[in-house]
Amino acid sequence: MKTITHARWEPWHWVCALLLSGLSVAVTWNAWKDIYTIADADPEQSHIFLVPIVAAWMVWARRIRLRSCPPSGTFVGPIIAGLGVLMSLWGFEQNMQSIWHAGAVAMLAGSIITALGKNVLFQFLPAFAVLVFLVPIPGFIRSEVSVPLQTATAYVTQVLLETFGVPLERSQNLLRINGQDVAVAEACNGMRMVFGLVLVAYAFAFSMPLRGSTRALILVFSPIAALFCNVVRLVPTVLLYGYSGTEWGDWFHDWSGWLMLPIAFFLLMGVLRILKWALLPVMRYNLAYH
Repeated sequence: MKTITHARWEPWHWVCALLLSGLSVAVTWNAWKDIYTIADADPEQSHIFLVPIVAAWMVWARRIRLRSCPPSGTFVGPIIAGLGVLMSLWGFEQNMQSIWHAGAVAMLAGSIITALGKNVLFQFLPAFAVLVFLVPIPGFIRSEVSVPLQTATAYVTQVLLETFGVPLERSQNLLRINGQDVAVAEACNGMRMVFGLVLVAYAFAFSMPLRGSTRALILVFSPIAALFCNVVRLVPTVLLYGYSGTEWGDWFHDWSGWLMLPIAFFLLMGVLRILKWALLPVMRYNLAYH
């Protein structure tokens, strides 16, 4: 009688993935160094530091899928890695920084898939997809997103403060309070909040067995959540700049941005509980402890 055998995970699969990943990063080291430098120097790109955390969370949330994910189809990995090589070389030669960075990211993803197989790509697709956010956002996209958000945030903040009797003036993105000028772009950067909250919404949407429509709704409305969190952050920031001085304003500005991320996550949890309480079909299936 013929015995049917199935591929299974062995320690060498993980060792190979680690070695190939390390080799990929070493080959494209200048690109990764440039990504880190941009993320460290530019607050608008600081969301890049969240990407490895979100990717790791995506893998952990779906770890049970490894049981039905045999290591096969490794030919897909070299194709992705080869495409990354071409993108990296072409981006470097043409001085197209985003393509250069994207090529390095594609090489890393291809290296992992080469060792673990195409099934890992399909079963853990959200973890691979979020790696796109490792590529620093080009300037023209940043301006298209951040400038309208900053203007809207400044307007809503003005309305709220004046509603509570706080005297101030607004000129575009500049708020003047107690003789102190506060630029919204400096006090509460819209771009950092947008992409940071998109990552939070992404992690929330794909770490739970939600319906596809529910996930899409969460992602679509994440910029609105960013506007809300911007206002929540900006109101006390403006007050501190106007009445307590630049030192306290800068301190609150630096720490409140990161504080908004866990707050946004728990807000999403609360919204989900309300929808489930209203018996709306938000989950793909009902978990046993529900």
